[in-house]
Amino acid sequence: EDRRRVEISLDPSVNRTGLTWHVHVSPYLEEYEYLWRIGGTPTGVYGTNLCLDPYARMLNTPRGPETFNDPARSGADFRPRAVIPPAKMMQDFDWSGVVAPRIPLKDLIIYEMHVRGFTRSPESDVRNPGTFLGVVERIPYLRELGINCVELLPVFEFNECEWGLKNPITGQRLSQYWGYSTVNFFSPMNRFATEHGNAIDEFRIMVRELHRYRIEVFLDVVFNHTAEMGDDFLPPGFYHMKGLAKDTYYIRENDRYHNYSGCGNTVSANNPIVSEWIHDCVRYWVHEMGVDGFRFDLASCLTRDTKGRPMAEPPVLQRITKDPTLRQVKFIAEPWDCGGLYQVGSFPHFGAWAEWNGRFRDVIRSFIRGSPCKQDFATRLCGSEDLYGFGRRPFHSINFVTAHDGFSLRDLVSFNSKHNDENGENNKDGENHNNSWNCGNEGDCKNRDVTNLRLRQSKNFLVALMLSAGVPMLSMGDEYGHTKNGNNNAWCQDGELNWFKWKLARGSSLVRFFKCMIHLRKKMAFLKRDQFIRDKDIEWHGSQPNQPNWGEQYNFLAFTLRDHLGGQDIYVAFNCGGSEYSVTVPSGKDWFRIVDTSQPSPKDFIEDDRSILVRGTVKLMPYSCILLKMHREGHSFASDAFSRKLTSLHSVGSNLGLAFMASTSPGGGVMPISRTSSGEHSPPPYPMPPSGLLSPIPPTEARQPPVLKESSSFVNLAAPQPMPRSPMFRWDVTPKS
Repeated sequence: EDRRRVEISLDPSVNRTGLTWHVHVSPYLEEYEYLWRIGGTPTGVYGTNLCLDPYARMLNTPRGPETFNDPARSGADFRPRAVIPPAKMMQDFDWSGVVAPRIPLKDLIIYEMHVRGFTRSPESDVRNPGTFLGVVERIPYLRELGINCVELLPVFEFNECEWGLKNPITGQRLSQYWGYSTVNFFSPMNRFATEHGNAIDEFRIMVRELHRYRIEVFLDVVFNHTAEMGDDFLPPGFYHMKGLAKDTYYIRENDRYHNYSGCGNTVSANNPIVSEWIHDCVRYWVHEMGVDGFRFDLASCLTRDTKGRPMAEPPVLQRITKDPTLRQVKFIAEPWDCGGLYQVGSFPHFGAWAEWNGRFRDVIRSFIRGSPCKQDFATRLCGSEDLYGFGRRPFHSINFVTAHDGFSLRDLVSFNSKHNDENGENNKDGENHNNSWNCGNEGDCKNRDVTNLRLRQSKNFLVALMLSAGVPMLSMGDEYGHTKNGNNNAWCQDGELNWFKWKLARGSSLVRFFKCMIHLRKKMAFLKRDQFIRDKDIEWHGSQPNQPNWGEQYNFLAFTLRDHLGGQDIYVAFNCGGSEYSVTVPSGKDWFRIVDTSQPSPKDFIEDDRSILVRGTVKLMPYSCILLKMHREGHSFASDAFSRKLTSLHSVGSNLGLAFMASTSPGGGVMPISRTSSGEHSPPPYPMPPSGLLSPIPPTEARQPPVLKESSSFVNLAAPQPMPRSPMFRWDVTPKS
């Protein structure tokens, strides 16, 4: 009740050390708001000289999911102040004895998701939709699907109202939905908290409960640029760094901002002051908030020096990687930027950094749709050793077919071209080269042949992803066939276009297939590799065993992957063309069918792995694949993985406990397999996709990895240990700038 405005003038002889200004305020002014005033008068361009503290833990922004993109709010009026957190909040959080899972990177199944979008729909049937606590209520779904790592789109404070665009079709206000426009890097998003809660504690509750059920938490972080934009993006365009020290925080030349991020400015990550700030931020989210890993958006920006030139050993990456307290943390780079720097396979990794493998995405898309690239497809399946064989392992390749930007999996098989009209930019935004194929009809279609083909292609993509050496990443909603109506850049859409559709997920046959394939990968240890697949591990086949036809333009490829320890070899054949294709499986072994993507559910995945014996010649339907498993006496995949299969897709859990419903697994029907004596294929009954790769791929020889100074690995194979707590972030009302 006795709060009043106070302005403290700072004396350089007392309050400045080097380039850092500091002040100690006593007593502890809990929940007071504060800013830094820089200079005596406001700057002419921005009309203010009041700046946010870049180290602030809380902001006084609107709270609660209902205030997200509130029409009453204006982006230009978004001028948040820092808040001194309550003392009890800055004390040790009650982790209830729950420790980080410390799952080896090679064992992860990553699920990229948006906190708000996951439960905002009324279909989610949760108490706190669109929040960190809403995620907690849906942990049973993630567990049942087989996910052991969630990668959250940006959760740092951002201004979702920063743009005044409207949907030209519906007239609704658009938003900065994805959140790749960070205002403050130490404070979690208040609109992802409940109305009367606080984002710091609710974020930590989410992390604790995910950890309780052995699910790791990665954050998608945006250190390549800030929400201050550049010279041409006003309003608001000003929060802190432009006023504090714009030539320190940003790469600038001739009083202009370098724009390697595509968003108006580029953070000068390798300036010593900025490197320390980024390092401190990462440490805070690990040691105080419990985060297990990070995906760095447009990470190649972080390899540029203060002039914008690429560096072989960027200091900011060295700081983070060499920090012993971050030894168990996983780091993933998006290894390119908008300035033309493409570093897939050559990102400065120090033996530790993984990468989003854009080559994997492009090649898998091209092969599955029928474009000739058989040898490159085989290289991606084997772990992309051409990219990661210089000081890294196959698990440093994060394999994905879709992500938040670009087509969803359903749209990848339903559209040849993007349809981004609802974004208000005349369909000029978004990627033009998608390596997609609509299977014969653009967009929504009732033709059963087309819809069945699209379903098969979706399954084919998943089989290729789950069997490839590397770490698979799935995109939220792909498991039930989420469509964005052909919008491949839905960054501004807060609504049904992006929200998870729980009604479609419940009872979906595609969800079942996803779940079965994920559990298959987790069960078969030799699929979670720490070594690249080489000749001793694999046999390549064509229509006849051990006779691969690498020169054939038709996209057929088969292989046997050996299980050296368990003896559970698998035979896989991809027919990614419009013709039936007859193949002879290797003799001398009993092969049992597990997967046939041409079959309807539940016959597409046979949970009883001894129900269908396959010998001799098998006919593959167009655009389909099969997976056979060699049976060893005394072992049953079905009994181990599915005897108590979790089937309650709509279970609701509390913050402290989760309830599951168990049932016996559904039986799989027997489908006779056609057998012929010929390996020839008939003319294609389906329309053929466009040929050739649509996206140019930089030559391999142009991507040389940096020389390693020492070998290192951040994967912990030991038992989980209690999460370390750093003393460096105790709040003493000493803001830093």
